[in-house]
Amino acid sequence: MSGLRIRPMRPDEISIAVNWAATEGWNPGLADDACFAAADPESFFIGEFEGAPAATVSCVNYGASFAFLGFYIVREDLRGRGYGLRIWNAAIAHAGPRVIGLDGVVAQQQNYRVSGFKLAYANVRYGGTVATPDAPQAGVIALTQVPLATVEAYDATVFPAPRTAFLRAWIGSPGHVGRALVRDGGLAGWGVIRPCRKGRKIGPLVADDRATAEVVLSALLASAGGGEIFLDVPSINRDAVALAQDLGLAPVFETARMYTGAIPPLRLERIFGVTTFELG
Repeated sequence: MSGLRIRPMRPDEISIAVNWAATEGWNPGLADDACFAAADPESFFIGEFEGAPAATVSCVNYGASFAFLGFYIVREDLRGRGYGLRIWNAAIAHAGPRVIGLDGVVAQQQNYRVSGFKLAYANVRYGGTVATPDAPQAGVIALTQVPLATVEAYDATVFPAPRTAFLRAWIGSPGHVGRALVRDGGLAGWGVIRPCRKGRKIGPLVADDRATAEVVLSALLASAGGGEIFLDVPSINRDAVALAQDLGLAPVFETARMYTGAIPPLRLERIFGVTTFELG
């Protein structure tokens, strides 16, 4: 274990973690590394053994009270040496006193419990191929037309902490398409679709109710012309699960959403698609 050197990643090195995530089958987006760097540039760590990457992890600090852990990967040929625990501890230390969230592999739940994480609910990735829907309904506009402060205010109801820099990067990234539904002068729902190593992912997809989520989802699919898509759904939101199933999508895999402590009450019934398993 003494041969492992842990240090913060440079922004241009985040692609290492993203590429490893792709190898693990997590299907990251094509522009994820740049967006993730915007969230918290000091939050990505790399462990090096004999000068080569051996382990990665991220722990993004959102404000003073919340952090989210992801990209916890040890190079396959170096597993079982304790390197994972060392870089894990570096990520936990970076979070300090903040409550930490993660979307963990279900099989590792017990290990996360040892570190103080408690299960909140399961998130399920649904995937499949869909046809191009009809033209979007009236009231749907480009998400870039909505003031960022308005998007942030809605996001605050479904995410435990402000994430201004991340949202700005996520909405404006090349290849990302956002749509929003404005009703009675207010934001009723919005979402983003992005190209991934395989197909496209939709996330976030947040809305006042299922009917609104369907309108936004249809607009996102129309912008992409159908094809293979993936939607990460909180299993606790039955309307979200039903929406994915009615679209003809099938479960691909499941994660355990866990936290180290209490988080502010969230409008989970509004979450029809998680932004990303890596950053929350």
